[in-house]
Amino acid sequence: MQYNPGWNGSSVNLLHVRAAGPRDSLHYVWSSIGAPAVLLVATQSPSSALRVNWTQLLSPSPAGAIWIDPPDSVVYSSAVVFTKLFEFSETKPLGELFYPTYDLSEFSWDSLNHTLNHTALTAELSGVPATDPGGGFSNGSLAFRVAAYEAGGRDGRLPSLLHTADSSQLEFVLAGVAPRGNSSRFVLEVATVEEAGAVRRLRSERSIDDEYTPTIFEVLSLVAETQNGSATLGFLQWKATAYGSQSPRREDGIWCRAQGLQAANWTVPVSSIVQAYFGESLGSTCTISALNVSFGGEEGQVYQEKRYLSWSVLLGFGQPPRDTFSPLVISITAVALGTPLAMLLLGSCLVLLAQRRRYSEYEPIN
Repeated sequence: MQYNPGWNGSSVNLLHVRAAGPRDSLHYVWSSIGAPAVLLVATQSPSSALRVNWTQLLSPSPAGAIWIDPPDSVVYSSAVVFTKLFEFSETKPLGELFYPTYDLSEFSWDSLNHTLNHTALTAELSGVPATDPGGGFSNGSLAFRVAAYEAGGRDGRLPSLLHTADSSQLEFVLAGVAPRGNSSRFVLEVATVEEAGAVRRLRSERSIDDEYTPTIFEVLSLVAETQNGSATLGFLQWKATAYGSQSPRREDGIWCRAQGLQAANWTVPVSSIVQAYFGESLGSTCTISALNVSFGGEEGQVYQEKRYLSWSVLLGFGQPPRDTFSPLVISITAVALGTPLAMLLLGSCLVLLAQRRRYSEYEPIN
């Protein structure tokens, strides 16, 4: 993990996470320059490196300021941008009432260097609106918590997402922000950028297994695929829940819903690292999609009571991890299904044995 590589200041945030393999390397570049964003790049070289022209990156025209060296080693690149936070409430009989939007590109962000933990491979990006006329953020903040991994495993806190060494986890946190309505609900807008030849699709998978995330039976994945769908290039994956506590429990669950993936080529995400890497292709050959993730059920009361919201999402390359039944669940299922079957077989044997003994008391008649 590198903070602002090649730059001595801390007035801006750029975090480079690099995972090196024997024949390739993966790059995650997180930044709050403009709207918070992450750049994902996979290369065929184990020694590929991130290069940043800071003078150009911080200028009004950042195109070309970020690149991977050697450039011909790049096999896939993508970006995810967190653009806006919407707030609305249900009003009768008028319907939904939307409040002024929080544009995340206009937030003021704390130095990420203060929260960077090289041992745990974690960091936190926290910010508030540069101007807050309503005072909603006077005692609160919005944060993105980043975690990288050195091996596969499962996060210890709910929703206990399964991860690999190739993936990173992001936790979106809204803490202490005063809602502007009696039953406010929040919506996070997420934009994705794909180069020509790739397209994003939203998948939903349901399972009867809720062992690791009780009462949650749905997993959503925003995958990047080739045009013909023959290969999966990257993904965002999350479970259909958020939580209203710093130490989440099942009862702290907040309903989470994805409101459809739409093409968003009419708007370019305001993020300097995205413009710096993709350059002129951002407005021409790149495909930009947008997804709204809403938090809160029909009643919308969980956040009102606790003033805390956390939503975890996994980002990575290739196919998203898939949960399977644990040995404990398999054992319990085997016992639950096997015991009645064993009793049935044993009972049948006893009945047959009893019948043989009863008829054996008679002598055959010639």
